[in-house]
Amino acid sequence: MATLSFKPSERYRLSDWRTNSYLLSTNAERQRDASHQIRQEARILRNETNNQIVWDEHDNRTRLAERIDTVNRWKEMLDKCLTDLDAEIDSLTQAKESAEHNLQAKNLPLDVAIECLTLRESRRDIDVVRDPVEEELLKEVEVIEATKKILQEKISQAFQHLCLLQEIRQQLNSDHRDKMETLEIDRGCLSLNLTSPNISLKVNPTRVPKDSTTLQEWDEFTRFNKNRAEAEMKAAIELREAIALAIAQTNNELDAQRVATEFTFRKRLREMESFYSELKWQEKNTLEEIAELQGDIRRLEEDLRRKMMNLKLAHTRLESRTYRPNVELCRDQTQYGLIDEVHQLEATINTMKQKLAQTQDALDALFKHLARIQADIACKTNTLLLDTKCMDTRRKLTVPAEKFVPQVDTFTRTTNRTLSPLKICQLELT
Repeated sequence: MATLSFKPSERYRLSDWRTNSYLLSTNAERQRDASHQIRQEARILRNETNNQIVWDEHDNRTRLAERIDTVNRWKEMLDKCLTDLDAEIDSLTQAKESAEHNLQAKNLPLDVAIECLTLRESRRDIDVVRDPVEEELLKEVEVIEATKKILQEKISQAFQHLCLLQEIRQQLNSDHRDKMETLEIDRGCLSLNLTSPNISLKVNPTRVPKDSTTLQEWDEFTRFNKNRAEAEMKAAIELREAIALAIAQTNNELDAQRVATEFTFRKRLREMESFYSELKWQEKNTLEEIAELQGDIRRLEEDLRRKMMNLKLAHTRLESRTYRPNVELCRDQTQYGLIDEVHQLEATINTMKQKLAQTQDALDALFKHLARIQADIACKTNTLLLDTKCMDTRRKLTVPAEKFVPQVDTFTRTTNRTLSPLKICQLELT
């Protein structure tokens, strides 16, 4: 026989069951409403975010394009600045080389001036004077040294400025390379899109990189480099003009001094030739006077010998008449005449001896003075040859080196030409 059994569990009331059914129905409707609200909000969010993303991506693409234009403009400015800077470096280098060439060219006039001073140290005796030629030569050396100092200063300034321009060029090159790299990066970013294969999520992409700068600092940095380069290029132009002016001024000063020195040389040579001619004339007259005086001395000596023979004759006559016998030894007119003749002859001989001594002294004085004249002629000849050699040496300043041929004989070689009168005189004296 069947038995009634009950499941051992809690039994709910009917009201609880109804309440539970109501709650389930109510919660289902609430959840569907909430879900609908969320779906609507999600659609709105999706639309808004899609629009925002599109506009943000458009704005950033526009910003990238504008940034690329800005960087590209600066890059083009740097290109032009670098081109101008390279041209200015080349121009300043050429100006520096021109100054160096002019400085090197000053060695020749300096060597010539020193050679002239050295040659003129070979003057002798009274001709070793501090004349206007020596003063002009010393002044020429001072002018050359001053011009070399000015040119050396300009060369040093140009070298320092070239170093500065090279430093600026390195900075501009570095800035230019950075902008080229930046343009490459930004153009790569501009070319990216949603279908690009190389896009991915990055770790902390919004971080601020170390040593990053602000837009103002970036602009000021490039502007400073550009302005500095332009300022230094302007200074380089002024320096080039100063170098050109210094070269022109130094060349003009040196040419003016060269003309003054050569004018003084020619004037001194004319003065020396005038004194040389005067001395030659004095030598000729002195030689003529010596020849006449020597003739007079010979004639005086001959006359003196004749007077001595006359005196011997008178002495012999007087001595012979002392041997007259007895009363014949009288002092007659003949005796008195012979005595007067002896006295007269003795006085005449004494006078002639004195005059002969005076004539010999005059002859000795003429010979001594002739020796001084001839010594001075030798000095003047030497000085003329030295100054002529100096003038010939100074032709190097106006005649190209390949065309220069000495016109004055040197100590080691001669040129095939007719000897000058001064050289002939010197050879005759030696």
